[in-house]
Amino acid sequence: MASAHGATPRVDRREARQGERIREGVRSGELTRGETRQLVRGQVRVHRMEARAKADGVVTPHERRKLAHAQNQQSRRIARLKHNDRTR
Repeated sequence: MASAHGATPRVDRREARQGERIREGVRSGELTRGETRQLVRGQVRVHRMEARAKADGVVTPHERRKLAHAQNQQSRRIARLKHNDRTR
């Protein structure tokens, strides 16, 4: 049962979608190298937060809220950098 509490499929799906948005921005030229580097670091940060939350086998509601908040920030960052009229 502990594994069910430690599962974060919603976080995983969202992380994958955000990664795809970053890759699309690179392919289309909407993201510069520096912007891409910044966004990848943000993805790594969220991934590490998720790993820490899962470490004890239970992801608490508080940890889920923190992960959602971090992913919301990352999503806004992706949108802002993709649409800031800088191209590579």
